[in-house]
Amino acid sequence: MGDPAGIGPEIVTRALSRPETYEKCRPIVTGDVKIIRMAFDLLGLNLKVRPVGNVNDALFEYGTIDVFDIDCINLDTFEFGKVNPQCGNAAFLFIKKAIDLAMADEVDATVTAPLNKEALNLAGHHFDGHTEMYATFTNTKKYAMLLADEFLRVIHVSTHVPLRKACDLVKKQRIIEVTELIDDACRQFGIEHPRIGIAGLNPHSSDNGLFGDEEALEIIPAVEELQRRGFNAVGPVPPDSLFAKAKCGQFDGCVAMYHDQGHIPFKVVGFNWNQETGRMDSVKGVNITLGLPIIRVSVDHGTAFDVAGKGVASDDALVLSIDYATKMAINRLNNR
Repeated sequence: MGDPAGIGPEIVTRALSRPETYEKCRPIVTGDVKIIRMAFDLLGLNLKVRPVGNVNDALFEYGTIDVFDIDCINLDTFEFGKVNPQCGNAAFLFIKKAIDLAMADEVDATVTAPLNKEALNLAGHHFDGHTEMYATFTNTKKYAMLLADEFLRVIHVSTHVPLRKACDLVKKQRIIEVTELIDDACRQFGIEHPRIGIAGLNPHSSDNGLFGDEEALEIIPAVEELQRRGFNAVGPVPPDSLFAKAKCGQFDGCVAMYHDQGHIPFKVVGFNWNQETGRMDSVKGVNITLGLPIIRVSVDHGTAFDVAGKGVASDDALVLSIDYATKMAINRLNNR
């Protein structure tokens, strides 16, 4: 359900109010029933909620949202749109329960609504975000974040580190690791021979050493090694053209060297604001953690405290996340 004070409860209930959601999967929410009921009232949804303490107790019927009830929010001190340690703790508990269910094979995939990093840390849970929590509680050492939309799929060599440190993390072996992960992910999405574009770090991919040596020392050797291993990898492609080419279909996946290099073009494509209505027409894009023993897909947007509790949040990204998680789960089950 994500942070209860954010838009998570709204987009979860909105997505589960769609009959088509139940046609492709059997959803169960890890969250607090009280907040789900508040979201019903907020959105004017004529739905029922069914608290369960076990996945086997769920009905999985359209019209009734099954909630693995983790009763942890005090409504006397709760308010939408506010950073609150109790909400950070709730988000942690919801995620941990989802991970535990997946690790026990009680669910086939997990989809996460947004959390607030400040609230999470104020609650005493010192993680940078979902990705690091999943890695910790699944004991995963090699993992990476993949952003995915219809035509644009982006993986990162590094994510939540200072920019100065990110440059130092551009290493041959890490580039190879994340390229292997995105190649495998593309195959899970049904792309038989993925073409992967690998970004340069510096402007114009350094122009043969004029603007830096990371390309010559780390990126080019990584691309050459990948090609020797049979991967259809191309690069280093200048960062200012790689993502436009991918959007036009020239690449099935992109390797970004650091967080903002990949996130900025991705969000420019997926986030669409309507000037006339003063609302987002769509907030698309999903975040997939690769390398885990379980499936984790998330919306690629934050808690949006500025609009939380107003009933205007778009569930586009969550619906897309459910689609991706379902495809990946079916692929995994078919290949067992």
